[in-house]
Amino acid sequence: MARRRRGRPVDGILVLDKPVGMSSNQALQSAKRLFFAAKAGHTGSLDPLATGVLPLCFGEATKFSQYLLDADKGYASTFVLGQATTTGDAEGEITTTRDASALDEQQVEVALEAFRGEIEQVPSMFSAIKQDGKPLYKLAREGKAVERKSRQVVIHRLELKAFRSGERAEIDIEIECSKGTYVRSIAEDLGQALGVGAHVSALRRTAAGPFKLEDSVTLGTLEALKANDKLAEMDALLLPADNALEDLPLVSLSEAGGYYLRQGQPVLVPNAPCDGMVRVALDSGEFLGVGEILDDGRVAPRRLVVTGR
Repeated sequence: MARRRRGRPVDGILVLDKPVGMSSNQALQSAKRLFFAAKAGHTGSLDPLATGVLPLCFGEATKFSQYLLDADKGYASTFVLGQATTTGDAEGEITTTRDASALDEQQVEVALEAFRGEIEQVPSMFSAIKQDGKPLYKLAREGKAVERKSRQVVIHRLELKAFRSGERAEIDIEIECSKGTYVRSIAEDLGQALGVGAHVSALRRTAAGPFKLEDSVTLGTLEALKANDKLAEMDALLLPADNALEDLPLVSLSEAGGYYLRQGQPVLVPNAPCDGMVRVALDSGEFLGVGEILDDGRVAPRRLVVTGR
């Protein structure tokens, strides 16, 4: 007999403002404990150094976490020019130090141009990408280095917001990018292009898919609500699961169509898209899940939410 999950059936998405120094999994477990949730998962790791938007999926919303993993991201970051580290960020050991005082803002701006649009990027050894089932950062901490293939990513926007000159010059940037982009790799490659080395000293995720910092909640807020037994107010902070699917076309079904879809049967929907994935709801607005348009134009269920648990 399957072991019953401990916790209550909580459904929805919490946009957490992850604090510095905490891993994504630690942040997830803290939030899960505060909600006393039976099931929860995060939507892609943020380094302990990083803060900001970390969507957490609870209950039925975990079925749609992949859409947030695949979504574009936004970051605000500070790079230190003139110092390279083993990890590409401030947590690593310094490997090289060079005087960056000769650099000016224009030189940095010219160098940044090479990092806009579609670029090839070699993931850092301190990334969470797995090699033979083991994250690269674990191999790196064991002193091992493996060959990594370059990957194409898209930098939609890369803007220099501030430049502070000096032997350890600093720049503040804002970036909007595709999934799989490593900001520390941009810092390292930029430092190499400028001939002085560089690393990330601060990183804040400002967006993940449709979710922005203004949607986020801190662990401190959750802890305060929990301490005052305001569980209903905590639950009210959870966003509907279909908020993660805003990029998918919406298909509405009648009650009868929804019944058959929930039985696993494809249904015919007038004026539906010709192909691809769609989010499906009843005419009443109730979210049913994700479907796929078949060759004959019917909508087949792919990931449906379970109600009435």
